This record gives sequence, C-alpha cells and structure tokens, in this order.
Amino acid sequence: MTDAFHDPHASTVHLPVGEWATVLDALCAHFASVGRAQWLDRIERGRVLDAQGQAITPHTPYRAGLRIHYYREVAHEMPIPGVETVLHADAHLVVADKPHYLPVTPAGGFVEQTLLRRLMRRLDNPNLVPLHRIDRATAGLVLFSANPGSRAAYQALFRERRIDKLYHALAPGLPQLSFPQRRRSRIVAGEPFFRMREIAGEPNSETLIEVIERAADIWRYALRPVTGRKHQLRLHMAALGAPILHDTLYPELAAAAADDYRRPLQLLARNLAFDDPLSGERRNFQSALELAGPVPEVGYAGPR
Repeated sequence: MTDAFHDPHASTVHLPVGEWATVLDALCAHFASVGRAQWLDRIERGRVLDAQGQAITPHTPYRAGLRIHYYREVAHEMPIPGVETVLHADAHLVVADKPHYLPVTPAGGFVEQTLLRRLMRRLDNPNLVPLHRIDRATAGLVLFSANPGSRAAYQALFRERRIDKLYHALAPGLPQLSFPQRRRSRIVAGEPFFRMREIAGEPNSETLIEVIERAADIWRYALRPVTGRKHQLRLHMAALGAPILHDTLYPELAAAAADDYRRPLQLLARNLAFDDPLSGERRNFQSALELAGPVPEVGYAGPR
C-alpha cells in the first residue's frame, strides 16, 4: 500500500527493525527522550498517523519500515520576545518580517514559538508553507505559500534562481580589500553538525558583497546571495576576515549559552524582488526592520 498522506507540517519516521509488539512500543524506544505517557497523549488526540493519514491506536501492530507521521510538541516551550509583522497577504502569498531568534519552522525545542505556527494561528490558514528559510538568528523577510494550488510556481522562483535577495550586515571593516567582492567557495557540513565549512573544490556557493557605509571599525555591507547554502553569508563574511557582528558560530563556535537578546546577530534579510509567476507583476518587498545605526537609502536593482 502506498503512502497517500502528505502534510508538510508533520514529521515522519520509518520504524527501525526491532522486536516490539506495537507502534507505540517502537516509538518509545526510538525517541527515548519522549515518555510513554506523552506518546499516549498524542495518540489519543489523533496526533500520530499511519502512512494513509489514519490515526493509530495504542494497539496498532508494529512492522519494520512502517512510515509514521506525527506532530512535534514541546512541553513548557519558552516564549520568544519580538513580534512578526505581516507585510503582505493575499490568496497565494504571505510575506512576513521575522524578529531575531524566532525560528521559521519547528525544530529542536521550538514548535509553537516559530514564525510558521504564529502565522498559521494569526491568519487562520493551516496551508501556509515557507518557500525558503533564514537562520533563527537572522531577522527579516520570509515568503510563505498560502495556497497549495499555486505553491509550485512560487517554489520554482527559488529553485531556478529567479528571485533577487538582498541582506544587510554589520561587520568589521576590510580596508585592504576592494569592493564589490564576489565570494565563491565550496561549502560542506562541518563539526559539530550544525556548522558549515569551506573546502577546496568546485564552488557550490556565491555571494556578491558590497559596502554601504564605512565607519571607524564596523562597516555596513550589502550581501546579495546568488546561491542559498546553509549559513552561506555568515561563512563567507568570516572567511573574508569580517565575521558578522555577534555571530556565535563563525569563525569560532562560542560556548553554549542562553540567547542574548541584547546582542542579536547583525544580519537582516532586507529585500526580496521577483516577477510574480501568476500575474507577471514585479514584486519588491522591503523589511521594516533595521540593524543598529542609521542606514543611508540606496537603490535596489537586484544582483549585478
């Protein structure tokens, strides 16, 4: 029987090989940090489904490789300060301005305290799906598909690189370099797993870096990513010798600590521009947020 169920908001696990009698037993063993009582509670509320989207019971028989869908939940989730702003909403597209430290989608210890869940509640639209991601530490623009019927057309903008992205960043000055700089490198997963690193080889990432404002020590940069690798902008700036202000991952991993809301990463997803795939209209969205200090207005024409 094929897997007929699909919900982008549900997590999926293929049950491993074992000697368990029920799916419940297998889930308890596979997710040791989630107690049996918590799994039973989710099952009773219909939050654990089989491959066809049918709710399982505490007695559903175990089978190796069985695909199980479940909705992540975190007990005692801490609220994240800062409020998102909806800049645009229509039948197909939602554009939101995200504060620093708010994740886009559920991950780790965050489920309800995410931009996606906040917008689903606020707009009463369970069909919302983010069209791209920005780091939890980064503030600024995120686009969401609001309609499954038109979703593929908007997803193609990112896949085919038909969307112009502009970020602002505060970082140490680089008077020894000439600008604009075009950074191209090969980015791969590093250690620990959540950090990336550059290695020799065919480049798979590219960023155009320009200077907007020069101060004594800290400059304001315009970053225009051509590709969208994880942590690309943070890694490229650190590799040039100008790590983004308050970056706790690059060039060195800082000691684990609670979020310091007084010192957010000085990186802002500021502009998104594209030709709307449905109407053909030119869309140009700009974040209402700013990094610390005055920002001189500059024209935005997309990557050159």
